[in-house]
Amino acid sequence: MADLRKTAIYSRKSKFTGKGESIESQVDSCKDYLKRFYPDTKEEDIVVFEDEGYSGGNTNRPQFQKMLNECRQNNIRRIVCYKLDRISRSLSDFMKLYDELEYYRIEFAAVNDSFDTHTSTGRAMLNMTMVFAQLERETIAERIRDNMLFLARDGRWLGGNPPLGYVSKETIGSTTTDGKTRKARMLLLVDEEARVVKTIFSKFLEYKSLTKTETYFIQNDILTKRNNSFSRFTLRSILRNPVYLIADEQAWNYFTVEGATIYADKEQFDCIHGMMIYNKTNQQTGRANLINDIKDWVISVGKHKGIIKGKDWVQVQKLLNQNNSKSYRKPRSNVALLSGLLICGNCGSFMRPKLSQRRNSGGELIYDYVCELKEKSKSQKCNMKRPNGNKIDRLICEEIKKLSSVESEFMKYLKQGIRNIDYNTETYQETLKDLRKSKTKYDTQINNLLQSLAQAQDSAASTYILKQINDIDINIKAIEKQISEYMEILNTTATSEQDFEILSEMLSNTSNYIDNMTVEQKRNALRSIIHKIVWDGENAHIYFFGSDDSEIDLSDEPPPKAAAIGLQMRYSCSSVPQKNQQAMFISTSPLRLTRTAML
Repeated sequence: MADLRKTAIYSRKSKFTGKGESIESQVDSCKDYLKRFYPDTKEEDIVVFEDEGYSGGNTNRPQFQKMLNECRQNNIRRIVCYKLDRISRSLSDFMKLYDELEYYRIEFAAVNDSFDTHTSTGRAMLNMTMVFAQLERETIAERIRDNMLFLARDGRWLGGNPPLGYVSKETIGSTTTDGKTRKARMLLLVDEEARVVKTIFSKFLEYKSLTKTETYFIQNDILTKRNNSFSRFTLRSILRNPVYLIADEQAWNYFTVEGATIYADKEQFDCIHGMMIYNKTNQQTGRANLINDIKDWVISVGKHKGIIKGKDWVQVQKLLNQNNSKSYRKPRSNVALLSGLLICGNCGSFMRPKLSQRRNSGGELIYDYVCELKEKSKSQKCNMKRPNGNKIDRLICEEIKKLSSVESEFMKYLKQGIRNIDYNTETYQETLKDLRKSKTKYDTQINNLLQSLAQAQDSAASTYILKQINDIDINIKAIEKQISEYMEILNTTATSEQDFEILSEMLSNTSNYIDNMTVEQKRNALRSIIHKIVWDGENAHIYFFGSDDSEIDLSDEPPPKAAAIGLQMRYSCSSVPQKNQQAMFISTSPLRLTRTAML
Protein backbone atom coordinates (compact mmCIF):
# COMPACT_ATOMS: atom_id res chain seq x y z
CA MET A 1 0.00 0.00 0.00
CA ALA A 2 1.13 3.54 -0.76
CA ASP A 3 2.47 5.50 2.22
CA LEU A 4 0.16 8.54 2.42
CA ARG A 5 1.92 10.18 5.35
CA LYS A 6 3.45 13.65 4.98
CA THR A 7 7.08 14.69 4.61
CA ALA A 8 8.24 17.09 7.35
CA ILE A 9 10.88 19.79 6.89
CA TYR A 10 12.38 21.13 10.12
CA SER A 11 14.40 24.35 10.37
CA ARG A 12 15.79 26.23 13.35
CA LYS A 13 17.66 29.47 14.02
CA SER A 14 19.07 30.39 17.45
CA LYS A 15 18.48 34.14 17.27
CA PHE A 16 15.18 35.80 16.44
CA THR A 17 15.58 38.62 13.91
CA GLY A 18 12.13 38.80 12.40
CA LYS A 19 13.65 38.48 8.93
CA GLY A 20 14.06 34.72 8.83
CA GLU A 21 16.61 34.54 5.96
CA SER A 22 18.36 31.56 7.53
CA ILE A 23 15.05 29.77 8.10
CA GLU A 24 13.96 30.32 4.51
CA SER A 25 17.29 29.16 3.06
CA GLN A 26 17.16 25.98 5.17
CA VAL A 27 13.66 25.20 3.92
CA ASP A 28 14.62 25.91 0.29
CA SER A 29 17.66 23.59 0.57
CA CYS A 30 15.47 20.82 1.96
CA LYS A 31 12.91 21.25 -0.82
CA ASP A 32 15.70 21.11 -3.45
CA TYR A 33 16.95 17.91 -1.82
CA LEU A 34 13.47 16.38 -2.05
CA LYS A 35 13.18 17.36 -5.73
CA ARG A 36 16.50 15.62 -6.52
CA PHE A 37 16.14 12.45 -4.46
CA TYR A 38 12.37 12.16 -3.95
CA PRO A 39 10.83 13.62 -7.15
CA ASP A 40 7.45 12.05 -6.40
CA THR A 41 7.02 14.28 -3.33
CA LYS A 42 4.36 16.90 -4.05
CA GLU A 43 4.27 20.39 -2.54
CA GLU A 44 0.99 19.65 -0.75
CA ASP A 45 2.62 16.58 0.87
CA ILE A 46 5.25 18.75 2.62
CA VAL A 47 4.72 20.16 6.11
CA VAL A 48 7.19 22.80 7.35
CA PHE A 49 8.03 23.26 11.06
CA GLU A 50 10.07 26.39 11.92
CA ASP A 51 11.58 27.38 15.27
CA GLU A 52 13.21 30.82 15.26
CA GLY A 53 14.94 32.12 18.38
CA TYR A 54 15.47 28.69 20.00
CA SER A 55 18.77 27.06 20.96
CA GLY A 56 19.75 23.56 19.91
CA GLY A 57 20.88 22.76 23.44
CA ASN A 58 17.59 20.99 24.18
CA THR A 59 14.49 19.82 22.33
CA ASN A 60 12.00 21.95 24.27
CA ARG A 61 10.92 23.95 21.19
CA PRO A 62 7.25 24.49 20.23
CA GLN A 63 7.41 23.55 16.55
CA PHE A 64 9.80 20.66 17.20
CA GLN A 65 7.42 19.23 19.82
CA LYS A 66 4.50 19.74 17.45
CA MET A 67 6.39 17.76 14.80
CA LEU A 68 7.04 14.95 17.31
CA ASN A 69 3.33 14.81 18.16
CA GLU A 70 2.54 14.46 14.45
CA CYS A 71 5.07 11.62 14.27
CA ARG A 72 3.47 9.87 17.24
CA GLN A 73 0.09 10.16 15.54
CA ASN A 74 1.57 8.40 12.50
CA ASN A 75 1.13 11.41 10.21
CA ILE A 76 4.80 11.77 9.15
CA ARG A 77 6.81 9.38 6.92
CA ARG A 78 10.07 11.34 6.58
CA ILE A 79 11.88 14.22 8.33
CA VAL A 80 14.35 16.37 6.39
CA CYS A 81 16.55 19.09 7.91
CA TYR A 82 19.49 21.18 6.63
CA LYS A 83 22.07 19.96 9.17
CA LEU A 84 22.03 17.53 12.05
CA ASP A 85 22.63 20.33 14.59
CA ARG A 86 19.32 21.94 13.52
CA ILE A 87 17.64 19.02 15.28
CA SER A 88 19.92 19.04 18.32
CA ARG A 89 23.48 19.85 19.32
CA SER A 90 23.38 16.92 21.77
CA LEU A 91 24.27 13.56 20.26
CA SER A 92 22.41 11.67 22.99
CA ASP A 93 19.24 13.74 22.37
CA PHE A 94 19.43 12.97 18.67
CA MET A 95 19.89 9.24 19.24
CA LYS A 96 16.85 9.18 21.53
CA LEU A 97 14.91 10.89 18.75
CA TYR A 98 16.21 8.44 16.17
CA ASP A 99 15.15 5.47 18.31
CA GLU A 100 11.65 6.93 18.39
CA LEU A 101 11.66 7.58 14.63
CA GLU A 102 12.61 3.95 14.02
CA TYR A 103 9.73 2.87 16.25
CA TYR A 104 7.27 4.80 14.04
CA ARG A 105 9.00 3.76 10.75
CA ILE A 106 10.02 7.35 9.90
CA GLU A 107 12.98 8.08 7.59
CA PHE A 108 15.44 10.85 8.45
CA ALA A 109 17.71 12.95 6.24
CA ALA A 110 20.18 15.76 7.04
CA VAL A 111 20.94 17.51 3.70
CA ASN A 112 24.36 18.97 4.48
CA ASP A 113 25.64 16.06 6.60
CA SER A 114 24.89 13.28 4.08
CA PHE A 115 22.61 11.50 6.55
CA ASP A 116 19.74 9.75 4.81
CA THR A 117 18.41 6.59 6.42
CA HIS A 118 16.80 5.69 3.09
CA THR A 119 20.27 4.97 1.59
CA SER A 120 22.85 2.37 2.63
CA THR A 121 25.61 5.01 2.95
CA GLY A 122 23.47 7.19 5.19
CA ARG A 123 22.60 4.24 7.40
CA ALA A 124 26.27 3.24 7.64
CA MET A 125 27.29 6.74 8.80
CA LEU A 126 24.45 6.78 11.27
CA ASN A 127 25.48 3.37 12.62
CA MET A 128 28.99 4.73 13.28
CA THR A 129 27.44 7.59 15.21
CA MET A 130 25.24 5.14 17.11
CA VAL A 131 28.29 3.16 18.31
CA PHE A 132 29.54 6.19 20.24
CA ALA A 133 26.03 7.08 21.39
CA GLN A 134 25.54 3.53 22.69
CA LEU A 135 28.80 3.81 24.64
CA GLU A 136 27.54 7.06 26.15
CA ARG A 137 24.18 5.46 27.04
CA GLU A 138 25.84 2.48 28.72
CA THR A 139 28.13 4.77 30.71
CA ILE A 140 25.13 6.82 31.87
CA ALA A 141 23.22 3.61 32.74
CA GLU A 142 26.13 2.42 34.89
CA ARG A 143 26.22 5.75 36.72
CA ILE A 144 22.46 5.59 37.32
CA ARG A 145 22.70 2.05 38.69
CA ASP A 146 25.62 2.99 40.95
CA ASN A 147 23.58 5.93 42.23
CA MET A 148 20.61 3.63 42.79
CA LEU A 149 22.74 1.28 44.87
CA PHE A 150 24.04 4.23 46.88
CA LEU A 151 20.47 5.35 47.61
CA ALA A 152 19.41 1.78 48.37
CA ARG A 153 22.13 1.58 51.02
CA ASP A 154 20.20 4.16 53.07
CA GLY A 155 16.68 3.00 52.09
CA ARG A 156 15.93 6.59 51.11
CA TRP A 157 12.53 7.87 49.91
CA LEU A 158 13.26 9.76 46.68
CA GLY A 159 10.34 12.16 46.95
CA GLY A 160 7.15 12.65 44.97
CA ASN A 161 3.60 12.08 46.18
CA PRO A 162 3.71 9.82 49.25
CA PRO A 163 1.57 6.66 49.04
CA LEU A 164 -1.64 6.28 51.02
CA GLY A 165 -0.73 5.64 54.64
CA TYR A 166 2.28 7.95 54.77
CA VAL A 167 3.41 11.57 54.65
CA SER A 168 6.81 12.72 53.42
CA LYS A 169 9.07 14.52 55.91
CA GLU A 170 12.35 16.31 55.24
CA THR A 171 15.35 15.03 57.22
CA ILE A 172 19.15 15.30 57.16
CA GLY A 173 20.55 12.80 54.68
CA SER A 174 24.27 13.19 55.34
CA THR A 175 26.90 15.65 56.58
CA THR A 176 30.04 16.55 54.65
CA THR A 177 33.50 16.93 56.20
CA ASP A 178 33.13 20.71 56.22
CA GLY A 179 29.89 20.51 58.22
CA LYS A 180 27.39 21.03 55.39
CA THR A 181 24.23 18.93 55.53
CA ARG A 182 22.44 17.27 52.60
CA LYS A 183 18.68 17.07 52.77
CA ALA A 184 16.74 13.83 52.34
CA ARG A 185 13.15 12.68 52.80
CA MET A 186 11.55 9.84 54.70
CA LEU A 187 8.05 8.43 55.08
CA LEU A 188 6.12 8.81 58.33
CA LEU A 189 3.13 6.59 59.13
CA VAL A 190 -0.36 8.15 59.23
CA ASP A 191 -2.42 5.90 61.50
CA GLU A 192 -5.84 6.68 60.02
CA GLU A 193 -4.66 6.10 56.45
CA ALA A 194 -2.72 3.00 57.48
CA ARG A 195 -5.99 1.49 58.76
CA VAL A 196 -7.50 2.05 55.29
CA VAL A 197 -4.52 0.26 53.70
CA LYS A 198 -4.97 -2.69 56.07
CA THR A 199 -8.68 -2.81 55.17
CA ILE A 200 -7.85 -2.89 51.46
CA PHE A 201 -5.57 -5.90 51.91
CA SER A 202 -7.89 -7.73 54.30
CA LYS A 203 -10.98 -7.24 52.13
CA PHE A 204 -9.16 -8.36 48.99
CA LEU A 205 -7.95 -11.49 50.78
CA GLU A 206 -11.54 -12.07 51.94
CA TYR A 207 -13.28 -11.47 48.57
CA LYS A 208 -10.39 -12.49 46.28
CA SER A 209 -11.85 -10.02 43.77
CA LEU A 210 -11.02 -6.39 42.92
CA THR A 211 -14.61 -5.77 41.81
CA LYS A 212 -16.10 -6.94 45.11
CA THR A 213 -13.46 -4.99 47.05
CA GLU A 214 -14.32 -1.87 45.05
CA THR A 215 -18.04 -2.38 45.83
CA TYR A 216 -17.30 -2.67 49.56
CA PHE A 217 -15.40 0.64 49.61
CA ILE A 218 -18.09 2.47 47.61
CA GLN A 219 -20.90 1.14 49.79
CA ASN A 220 -19.06 2.15 52.97
CA ASP A 221 -18.05 5.63 51.72
CA ILE A 222 -14.32 5.01 52.19
CA LEU A 223 -12.48 7.56 50.05
CA THR A 224 -8.95 8.18 48.76
CA LYS A 225 -6.64 10.97 49.92
CA ARG A 226 -8.29 13.26 47.36
CA ASN A 227 -11.80 12.32 48.49
CA ASN A 228 -12.54 10.22 45.41
CA SER A 229 -14.03 6.74 45.36
CA PHE A 230 -11.56 3.88 45.16
CA SER A 231 -11.44 2.38 41.68
CA ARG A 232 -10.18 -1.07 40.77
CA PHE A 233 -7.10 0.54 39.22
CA THR A 234 -6.31 2.45 42.44
CA LEU A 235 -6.87 -0.63 44.57
CA ARG A 236 -4.61 -2.74 42.35
CA SER A 237 -1.83 -0.12 42.55
CA ILE A 238 -1.98 -0.16 46.36
CA LEU A 239 -2.05 -3.96 46.52
CA ARG A 240 0.98 -4.16 44.21
CA ASN A 241 3.04 -1.54 46.08
CA PRO A 242 5.95 -3.11 48.04
CA VAL A 243 6.30 0.02 50.21
CA TYR A 244 3.62 -1.44 52.55
CA LEU A 245 5.44 -4.77 52.89
CA ILE A 246 7.01 -5.38 56.32
CA ALA A 247 10.63 -6.55 55.92
CA ASP A 248 10.33 -10.04 57.42
CA GLU A 249 11.46 -13.55 56.50
CA GLN A 250 8.60 -14.09 54.00
CA ALA A 251 9.58 -10.85 52.22
CA TRP A 252 13.23 -11.95 52.02
CA ASN A 253 12.27 -15.36 50.64
CA TYR A 254 9.87 -13.86 48.06
CA PHE A 255 12.38 -11.45 46.50
CA THR A 256 15.17 -14.04 46.66
CA VAL A 257 13.10 -16.59 44.74
CA GLU A 258 11.98 -13.95 42.21
CA GLY A 259 15.62 -13.05 41.49
CA ALA A 260 15.54 -9.38 42.50
CA THR A 261 18.74 -7.60 43.61
CA ILE A 262 18.51 -7.28 47.40
CA TYR A 263 20.82 -4.53 48.62
CA ALA A 264 20.50 -5.40 52.31
CA ASP A 265 21.57 -8.15 54.69
CA LYS A 266 19.01 -10.66 55.89
CA GLU A 267 19.51 -9.34 59.43
CA GLN A 268 18.10 -5.99 58.33
CA PHE A 269 14.74 -7.66 57.67
CA ASP A 270 13.65 -6.84 61.23
CA CYS A 271 9.86 -7.35 60.96
CA ILE A 272 9.37 -3.61 61.61
CA HIS A 273 10.46 -1.49 58.66
CA GLY A 274 8.96 -1.41 55.20
CA MET A 275 10.53 -2.05 51.80
CA MET A 276 11.96 0.39 49.26
CA ILE A 277 12.10 -0.54 45.58
CA TYR A 278 14.33 1.18 43.02
CA ASN A 279 14.31 0.76 39.22
CA LYS A 280 10.74 -0.51 39.36
CA THR A 281 9.49 1.40 36.28
CA ASN A 282 10.87 2.11 32.82
CA GLN A 283 10.10 5.75 32.04
CA GLN A 284 10.28 6.72 28.37
CA THR A 285 9.35 10.04 26.79
CA GLY A 286 6.11 9.88 24.82
CA ARG A 287 5.15 6.43 26.11
CA ALA A 288 3.39 5.11 29.20
CA ASN A 289 5.63 3.96 32.05
CA LEU A 290 6.21 0.21 32.04
CA ILE A 291 6.85 -2.00 35.08
CA ASN A 292 10.30 -3.57 34.81
CA ASP A 293 10.77 -7.28 35.36
CA ILE A 294 11.19 -7.98 39.07
CA LYS A 295 14.70 -9.31 38.32
CA ASP A 296 15.70 -5.70 37.48
CA TRP A 297 14.41 -4.28 40.77
CA VAL A 298 16.82 -3.08 43.44
CA ILE A 299 15.41 -4.00 46.87
CA SER A 300 16.26 -2.27 50.13
CA VAL A 301 14.88 -1.97 53.65
CA GLY A 302 13.49 1.52 54.18
CA LYS A 303 13.46 3.71 57.27
CA HIS A 304 9.66 3.82 57.43
CA LYS A 305 7.40 1.39 59.29
CA GLY A 306 5.77 -1.34 57.23
CA ILE A 307 2.02 -2.04 57.35
CA ILE A 308 1.34 -5.47 55.79
CA LYS A 309 2.95 -8.73 56.90
CA GLY A 310 4.98 -10.59 54.32
CA LYS A 311 2.68 -13.63 54.38
CA ASP A 312 -0.40 -11.52 53.47
CA TRP A 313 1.42 -9.36 50.89
CA VAL A 314 2.82 -12.40 49.05
CA GLN A 315 -0.61 -14.09 49.06
CA VAL A 316 -2.15 -10.93 47.54
CA GLN A 317 0.44 -10.99 44.72
CA LYS A 318 -0.44 -14.60 43.92
CA LEU A 319 -4.16 -13.79 43.79
CA LEU A 320 -3.58 -10.78 41.54
CA ASN A 321 -1.48 -12.89 39.18
CA GLN A 322 -4.21 -15.54 39.06
CA ASN A 323 -6.86 -12.89 38.32
CA ASN A 324 -4.73 -11.45 35.50
CA SER A 325 -4.47 -14.83 33.82
CA LYS A 326 -8.25 -15.23 33.69
CA SER A 327 -9.27 -11.57 33.47
CA TYR A 328 -12.26 -10.59 31.35
CA ARG A 329 -11.54 -9.30 27.88
CA LYS A 330 -14.03 -6.72 26.63
CA PRO A 331 -15.58 -7.84 23.33
CA ARG A 332 -14.74 -5.74 20.30
CA SER A 333 -18.18 -6.26 18.76
CA ASN A 334 -19.89 -3.66 20.97
CA VAL A 335 -22.79 -2.15 19.00
CA ALA A 336 -23.67 0.58 21.54
CA LEU A 337 -23.21 4.13 20.21
CA LEU A 338 -23.28 6.26 23.36
CA SER A 339 -20.40 4.78 25.43
CA GLY A 340 -18.40 7.69 26.85
CA LEU A 341 -21.22 10.17 26.09
CA LEU A 342 -24.16 9.02 28.22
CA ILE A 343 -24.04 10.28 31.83
CA CYS A 344 -26.28 9.49 34.78
CA GLY A 345 -28.28 12.58 35.72
CA ASN A 346 -28.50 11.42 39.32
CA CYS A 347 -24.84 10.86 40.31
CA GLY A 348 -22.85 12.07 37.28
CA SER A 349 -21.25 8.68 36.54
CA PHE A 350 -20.88 7.32 33.02
CA MET A 351 -23.54 4.86 31.86
CA ARG A 352 -22.07 1.78 30.18
CA PRO A 353 -23.83 -0.70 27.87
CA LYS A 354 -24.92 -4.02 29.38
CA LEU A 355 -25.36 -6.55 26.57
CA SER A 356 -27.70 -9.50 26.87
CA GLN A 357 -27.89 -12.70 24.82
CA ARG A 358 -31.42 -11.89 23.63
CA ARG A 359 -32.32 -10.31 20.30
CA ASN A 360 -35.21 -8.05 19.32
CA SER A 361 -37.56 -8.49 16.34
CA GLY A 362 -34.98 -6.83 14.07
CA GLY A 363 -32.29 -9.36 15.01
CA GLU A 364 -30.29 -6.86 17.12
CA LEU A 365 -28.69 -7.85 20.41
CA ILE A 366 -30.73 -6.23 23.19
CA TYR A 367 -28.76 -4.03 25.59
CA ASP A 368 -29.38 -1.44 28.29
CA TYR A 369 -27.22 1.40 29.62
CA VAL A 370 -26.32 0.99 33.30
CA CYS A 371 -24.94 3.65 35.66
CA GLU A 372 -21.40 2.69 36.74
CA LEU A 373 -21.94 3.77 40.36
CA LYS A 374 -25.23 1.88 40.53
CA GLU A 375 -23.56 -1.29 39.30
CA LYS A 376 -20.47 -0.95 41.49
CA SER A 377 -22.45 -0.14 44.66
CA LYS A 378 -25.11 -2.77 43.93
CA SER A 379 -27.77 0.00 43.74
CA GLN A 380 -26.93 1.41 47.21
CA LYS A 381 -25.45 4.74 46.02
CA CYS A 382 -27.53 5.26 42.88
CA ASN A 383 -30.74 3.71 41.58
CA MET A 384 -31.05 5.32 38.15
CA LYS A 385 -33.51 3.67 35.76
CA ARG A 386 -31.81 1.79 32.92
CA PRO A 387 -32.73 3.09 29.44
CA ASN A 388 -33.09 0.59 26.59
CA GLY A 389 -29.89 1.00 24.58
CA ASN A 390 -31.34 0.01 21.21
CA LYS A 391 -34.11 2.60 21.49
CA ILE A 392 -32.09 5.52 22.87
CA ASP A 393 -29.31 5.02 20.29
CA ARG A 394 -31.86 4.99 17.47
CA LEU A 395 -33.69 8.01 18.88
CA ILE A 396 -30.49 10.08 19.15
CA CYS A 397 -29.61 9.36 15.51
CA GLU A 398 -33.15 10.21 14.34
CA GLU A 399 -33.26 13.42 16.34
CA ILE A 400 -29.86 14.52 14.97
CA LYS A 401 -31.32 14.11 11.48
CA LYS A 402 -34.39 16.20 12.42
CA LEU A 403 -32.32 18.93 14.06
CA SER A 404 -30.22 19.50 10.93
CA SER A 405 -33.24 20.55 8.87
CA VAL A 406 -33.03 24.20 7.84
CA GLU A 407 -36.64 24.70 8.94
CA SER A 408 -36.24 23.02 12.34
CA GLU A 409 -36.81 25.04 15.50
CA PHE A 410 -33.30 24.07 16.57
CA MET A 411 -31.74 25.79 13.56
CA LYS A 412 -33.92 28.83 14.12
CA TYR A 413 -32.61 29.12 17.66
CA LEU A 414 -29.06 28.72 16.40
CA LYS A 415 -29.57 31.71 14.11
CA GLN A 416 -31.19 33.64 16.97
CA GLY A 417 -28.16 32.81 19.09
CA ILE A 418 -25.88 34.31 16.44
CA ARG A 419 -27.97 37.49 16.41
CA ASN A 420 -27.79 37.70 20.21
CA ILE A 421 -24.02 37.33 20.09
CA ASP A 422 -23.71 39.99 17.39
CA TYR A 423 -25.86 42.41 19.42
CA ASN A 424 -23.93 41.81 22.64
CA THR A 425 -20.60 42.11 20.81
CA GLU A 426 -21.53 45.57 19.49
CA THR A 427 -22.70 46.63 22.95
CA TYR A 428 -19.50 45.40 24.60
CA GLN A 429 -17.37 47.16 22.01
CA GLU A 430 -19.16 50.45 22.74
CA THR A 431 -18.71 49.94 26.47
CA LEU A 432 -15.04 49.07 25.94
CA LYS A 433 -14.59 52.27 23.91
CA ASP A 434 -16.08 54.35 26.74
CA LEU A 435 -13.89 52.64 29.33
CA ARG A 436 -10.74 53.38 27.35
CA LYS A 437 -11.76 57.04 27.04
CA SER A 438 -12.23 57.21 30.82
CA LYS A 439 -8.81 55.62 31.39
CA THR A 440 -7.16 58.15 29.04
CA LYS A 441 -8.87 60.98 30.94
CA TYR A 442 -7.63 59.66 34.30
CA ASP A 443 -4.10 59.16 32.91
CA THR A 444 -4.04 62.82 31.85
CA GLN A 445 -5.22 63.93 35.31
CA ILE A 446 -2.45 61.92 37.01
CA ASN A 447 0.21 63.39 34.72
CA ASN A 448 -1.00 66.91 35.58
CA LEU A 449 -1.03 66.13 39.29
CA LEU A 450 2.50 64.71 39.09
CA GLN A 451 3.69 67.99 37.58
CA SER A 452 1.95 69.93 40.37
CA LEU A 453 3.51 67.62 42.96
CA ALA A 454 6.98 68.33 41.58
CA GLN A 455 6.38 72.06 42.06
CA ALA A 456 4.81 71.68 45.53
CA GLN A 457 7.53 69.59 47.16
CA ASP A 458 7.74 69.84 50.96
CA SER A 459 4.63 72.02 51.05
CA ALA A 460 1.24 71.39 52.69
CA ALA A 461 -0.34 70.97 49.22
CA SER A 462 1.79 67.89 48.44
CA THR A 463 -0.19 65.72 50.89
CA TYR A 464 -3.47 66.74 49.24
CA ILE A 465 -2.06 66.07 45.74
CA LEU A 466 -0.80 62.62 46.76
CA LYS A 467 -4.27 61.73 48.05
CA GLN A 468 -5.80 62.76 44.73
CA ILE A 469 -3.25 60.66 42.82
CA ASN A 470 -4.02 57.61 44.98
CA ASP A 471 -7.80 58.02 44.49
CA ILE A 472 -7.43 58.32 40.71
CA ASP A 473 -5.07 55.33 40.63
CA ILE A 474 -7.75 53.20 42.34
CA ASN A 475 -10.23 54.25 39.64
CA ILE A 476 -7.71 53.41 36.88
CA LYS A 477 -7.12 49.92 38.28
CA ALA A 478 -10.89 49.30 38.45
CA ILE A 479 -11.27 50.41 34.82
CA GLU A 480 -8.33 48.24 33.73
CA LYS A 481 -10.01 45.25 35.38
CA GLN A 482 -13.25 46.00 33.50
CA ILE A 483 -11.35 46.39 30.23
CA SER A 484 -9.71 43.01 30.79
CA GLU A 485 -13.09 41.38 31.47
CA TYR A 486 -14.68 42.85 28.35
CA MET A 487 -11.67 41.87 26.22
CA GLU A 488 -12.04 38.29 27.48
CA ILE A 489 -15.73 38.16 26.59
CA LEU A 490 -15.10 39.64 23.15
CA ASN A 491 -12.47 36.96 22.49
CA THR A 492 -15.03 34.34 23.55
CA THR A 493 -17.81 35.70 21.38
CA ALA A 494 -15.45 35.92 18.40
CA THR A 495 -15.16 32.13 18.45
CA SER A 496 -18.81 31.58 19.43
CA GLU A 497 -20.17 32.64 16.05
CA GLN A 498 -17.71 30.32 14.33
CA ASP A 499 -18.82 27.50 16.65
CA PHE A 500 -22.46 28.04 15.62
CA GLU A 501 -21.53 27.76 11.96
CA ILE A 502 -19.36 24.68 12.56
CA LEU A 503 -22.14 22.97 14.52
CA SER A 504 -24.67 23.71 11.76
CA GLU A 505 -22.37 22.28 9.07
CA MET A 506 -21.46 19.18 11.11
CA LEU A 507 -25.12 18.46 11.89
CA SER A 508 -25.94 18.70 8.19
CA ASN A 509 -23.10 16.36 7.17
CA THR A 510 -23.94 13.81 9.85
CA SER A 511 -27.63 13.85 8.91
CA ASN A 512 -26.90 13.22 5.21
CA TYR A 513 -24.70 10.16 5.74
CA ILE A 514 -25.57 8.64 9.12
CA ASP A 515 -27.91 5.97 7.69
CA ASN A 516 -25.09 4.50 5.60
CA MET A 517 -22.43 4.58 8.32
CA THR A 518 -21.01 1.60 10.17
CA VAL A 519 -21.43 1.39 13.96
CA GLU A 520 -17.90 2.74 14.51
CA GLN A 521 -18.47 5.59 12.02
CA LYS A 522 -21.75 6.54 13.72
CA ARG A 523 -20.05 6.49 17.11
CA ASN A 524 -17.26 8.79 15.89
CA ALA A 525 -19.74 11.12 14.14
CA LEU A 526 -21.83 11.54 17.30
CA ARG A 527 -18.74 12.24 19.40
CA SER A 528 -17.64 14.93 16.97
CA ILE A 529 -20.79 17.01 17.57
CA ILE A 530 -22.02 15.94 21.04
CA HIS A 531 -20.27 16.92 24.26
CA LYS A 532 -22.38 14.76 26.56
CA ILE A 533 -25.86 13.23 26.95
CA VAL A 534 -27.46 13.32 30.41
CA TRP A 535 -30.14 10.71 31.22
CA ASP A 536 -32.50 11.65 34.06
CA GLY A 537 -34.68 8.53 34.02
CA GLU A 538 -37.15 9.91 31.49
CA ASN A 539 -35.31 12.47 29.36
CA ALA A 540 -32.07 12.36 27.40
CA HIS A 541 -30.50 15.84 27.33
CA ILE A 542 -28.00 16.32 24.49
CA TYR A 543 -25.28 18.93 25.07
CA PHE A 544 -23.59 19.91 21.84
CA PHE A 545 -20.92 22.38 22.97
CA GLY A 546 -19.14 23.44 26.16
CA SER A 547 -19.32 22.16 29.69
CA ASP A 548 -20.37 25.12 31.83
CA ASP A 549 -23.92 24.75 33.21
CA SER A 550 -24.13 28.13 34.97
CA GLU A 551 -27.07 30.32 34.03
CA ILE A 552 -26.57 33.90 32.73
CA ASP A 553 -29.26 36.01 31.13
CA LEU A 554 -28.84 36.37 27.37
CA SER A 555 -31.89 38.52 26.74
CA ASP A 556 -31.81 41.61 24.54
CA GLU A 557 -30.42 43.68 27.42
CA PRO A 558 -26.67 43.20 27.98
CA PRO A 559 -25.52 42.13 31.46
CA PRO A 560 -24.37 44.95 33.80
CA LYS A 561 -20.81 43.62 33.80
CA ALA A 562 -18.76 41.42 31.52
CA ALA A 563 -19.50 37.70 31.84
CA ALA A 564 -18.24 34.79 29.78
CA ILE A 565 -20.67 33.66 27.09
CA GLY A 566 -20.12 29.99 26.41
CA LEU A 567 -21.74 27.77 23.84
CA GLN A 568 -23.78 24.81 24.90
CA MET A 569 -26.94 23.51 23.25
CA ARG A 570 -29.16 21.07 25.10
CA TYR A 571 -31.80 19.04 23.30
CA SER A 572 -34.07 16.88 25.43
CA CYS A 573 -35.77 13.65 24.35
CA SER A 574 -38.47 12.19 26.60
CA SER A 575 -39.35 8.52 27.03
CA VAL A 576 -42.86 9.48 28.21
CA PRO A 577 -45.47 10.48 25.55
CA GLN A 578 -46.59 14.07 26.09
CA LYS A 579 -49.28 16.18 24.52
CA ASN A 580 -48.50 19.30 22.50
CA GLN A 581 -44.78 18.64 22.42
CA GLN A 582 -43.03 21.90 21.50
CA ALA A 583 -39.51 23.21 21.21
CA MET A 584 -38.66 25.71 23.94
CA PHE A 585 -35.77 28.16 24.24
CA ILE A 586 -34.35 28.70 27.71
CA SER A 587 -32.33 31.91 27.85
CA THR A 588 -29.13 30.89 29.59
CA SER A 589 -25.41 30.90 29.07
CA PRO A 590 -24.35 28.43 27.88
CA LEU A 591 -27.06 28.79 25.24
CA ARG A 592 -29.48 25.97 25.87
CA LEU A 593 -32.09 24.53 23.53
CA THR A 594 -34.70 22.12 24.84
CA ARG A 595 -37.30 20.05 23.03
CA THR A 596 -39.14 16.87 23.98
CA ALA A 597 -39.79 13.88 21.76
CA MET A 598 -41.01 10.33 22.32
CA LEU A 599 -38.38 7.66 22.90
